[in-house]
Amino acid sequence: MAEAENKIQVKLLDSYILRQVIEMFIMGVCVFTSIIFASDTFITLIKQISMYGIPFKVAFMMIILNLPQVIVMTIPMGVLLATVMTLNGLSLKSEITVMRACGIGLNRIAKPIFIFAIVMSIFSFFINETIVPVMMKQSKDLALWALGQKNIPNGKQNFVFKELNDNGVLKRLFYVGYCEDKILHNITVLDSSKEGTIQILQADEGKTSPEGWNFQKGAVYTVGDDGKILNTALFEDSVFKFGMDLSKQMNKDVAKEMNFPKLIKYIGKNSNKMEAKEKNILVIELYDKLALPLTTIALVLIGVPLAITPPRVRYNRGFLFSILIIFAYYLIRALSISFGEAGTLPAFLAAWMPNIILTIAGAALYYKKVYTIE
Repeated sequence: MAEAENKIQVKLLDSYILRQVIEMFIMGVCVFTSIIFASDTFITLIKQISMYGIPFKVAFMMIILNLPQVIVMTIPMGVLLATVMTLNGLSLKSEITVMRACGIGLNRIAKPIFIFAIVMSIFSFFINETIVPVMMKQSKDLALWALGQKNIPNGKQNFVFKELNDNGVLKRLFYVGYCEDKILHNITVLDSSKEGTIQILQADEGKTSPEGWNFQKGAVYTVGDDGKILNTALFEDSVFKFGMDLSKQMNKDVAKEMNFPKLIKYIGKNSNKMEAKEKNILVIELYDKLALPLTTIALVLIGVPLAITPPRVRYNRGFLFSILIIFAYYLIRALSISFGEAGTLPAFLAAWMPNIILTIAGAALYYKKVYTIE
C-alpha cells in the first residue's frame, strides 16, 4: 500500500511540475516569437515593400508563411525559459528542499522536464521536416509572383515611375507608353546610376520578372556629361537588372525548402556544379536540421542546475539566466556557422559546436548539482 501511495504521489508531482513547465513554455514561445517578428521579420517586411514594391498584404502573407520556421527557432528558447523559471520558482518556495528531504533526488525532479524536452525536440524536428519546407516554398513562389506584378498598372497609358537611391536622389526614370496584358509598350529608361554617364534605353516591349526587366527590340545609348553619345548597342531580347534581381535572395534559403533526405540528394546531384562556399553552406544547413532540434535537450541540461537557487538567494533569477544562456548559445552558433561558411571549421563542427559546448558545460554543472548539496 505504501509503495502504491508513493507512486501516486510521484505521478502527482510529475503532473504538478509538467503543468507549470507547459504553461511557461507556451508563454515563452509566444514572447520570443513576438520579439523575432517585431525585429528581424518586421524589418524584412518593410524592405520588401519599399525595395521591391511587394504589396503589404502579400508581404504579410509571406511573413505568416515564415512563422513555422520562427517557431522552430523559439522552441528551444521556450523550453529553457520554462525549465529555469519553473525550477527556480520551486527552489525559492523551498519545495525542492522538501522534495530532497523526502528522498526525491534532483534526477527524479527533473525527469518530467527532460521527457518534455525530448518530446519538443521531436516535435521541432517534425515541423522542420514537414511544414517548414512547404511554407518556405510557398513564400518564395508568392514573392516571385508579387515581383512579377511590380509597377504594372494594366490598361494605363503614358505613365512614369522612378527609382531613388539611398539618399533619395533620382537613380532611374521609367516612361511607358501603355500597358496591355501585363506587357509594357514604348519604353524609355533614363539610368543615371553610374557617375559621369547616363544610359538611355528604348524598347518596343518589356515586362518585369524575378531576374530583372526583360526588353525586346530596343537600343541602349551611353551619353557622357558633355552630351556626346559614347556608345550605342542594339538588341532583340535582353534582360536588364535594375536593382530587381531577387534570385540570390531567394536561392539563399533553398536548403530550408527541402527536408533532410531531399537536401542530401540535392547536394549529391549538384555537388560538382557548386562553388566550395555554396556547398559548405548547404552541408552546414544539412547538419543543422539535426542539431537545432536537439538544442532543446542541451539547453535543459544546462538550465536545470542553474535554476536551483541557493537557500540564501531570495529572488527569482530564472529569467536572467534564461536570457544569458540564450544569448551565449546564439552567439556561439553565429560564430561557428560563420567560421564554417568561411571554411575555417568543418561543416559538422560548425553546426554542432554550440550543442557540444552546451552539453559539456551542462553535464559538468548537472553532475556537480546532483552530487553536491549547497
